[in-house]
Amino acid sequence: MSMALGEVLDAPPPPASTADAEALAAAHFGLQATAKPLTGERDRNFHLLASDGGEYVLKVVHPAEDSLVTDFQGRALLHLAEADPTLPVPRARLPLVVPWQVPGQPSRLVRVYSWLPGRPLHLATPGAAQRRALGALLARVGLALRGFSHPAQDHVLLWDIQHAARVRPLLAHIQDPARRAVPEGLLDTFERLAVPAMRGLRRQVIHNDFNPHNVLADAVADDRIAGVIDFGDMVCAPLVQDLATACAYHVQAEGHPLAGPAEIVAGYHAICPLLPEELDILFDLIAVRGVISVAISGWRAERQPDNAAYILRNYPRSWAGLERLAAIPRDQAAALFHAACAESARP
Repeated sequence: MSMALGEVLDAPPPPASTADAEALAAAHFGLQATAKPLTGERDRNFHLLASDGGEYVLKVVHPAEDSLVTDFQGRALLHLAEADPTLPVPRARLPLVVPWQVPGQPSRLVRVYSWLPGRPLHLATPGAAQRRALGALLARVGLALRGFSHPAQDHVLLWDIQHAARVRPLLAHIQDPARRAVPEGLLDTFERLAVPAMRGLRRQVIHNDFNPHNVLADAVADDRIAGVIDFGDMVCAPLVQDLATACAYHVQAEGHPLAGPAEIVAGYHAICPLLPEELDILFDLIAVRGVISVAISGWRAERQPDNAAYILRNYPRSWAGLERLAAIPRDQAAALFHAACAESARP
């Protein structure tokens, strides 16, 4: 794995304490607050409870992240606040970033944005209405990001479906050849059939990580989506890639594996109509998102055992889903998604 592709994911970030977070919040963002650590894939995150009752997230950015990418994320939040003020997304607090230098450690950037209330979606009871609402919110985010651009939008990201071939070497950590053949076969199909088709599809900046840890359900109503957080995986990519990423986390363990994703697709299509050529390859993108998940998660957990529990939080679900998807014919999957969109369009 080259440093250009894996440095941010390969090494844990330098430490930051709650006292550090409180001092940074006061000194640079005008917040007198108490801080509580939060989990995170690559950054040090803190929940801030301000003395005036306001709640925020303070993020100490991984030093390997390009400062232009950090700016990309902050400016996207500013754009969303203007494009669709009713969207339940975090609001960036100015200044967008401030530098933090600790003797003997690499310089880091610090960001603060508003805290969104709600429960992580993986703690809520799933259902058809919830999945349709999820698809609808994702479509709204996509529509609000339409027209937004930034110099860092084409940055390299291992989680980027359009460049899934980059993770092929990481599959070597799967010791069982028969098991390894499952993601390898799905990746082969993706490269042969989906990649050429993706070149002609609608492209724009997308959220790229609507996973159940980044989407919030309402505090009491499971079927209501309260918000989406963590815009750290944004890229410029085919628009349907955003939908595929969301669907990959809702492959059903019982019944038809694509019943849940089809409901998300229907909710999305009702707000932002999907094109036939997008639906034709959606299944390939969903499957390869699962490939990326098992490849990166297994590789990172071996290299960062102290953070393995967080890294592997979606691993069993990803593997189970991957094996079920591998058994579905592509044409059957495409027909199911086309039918879901036709149904959602009926009065």
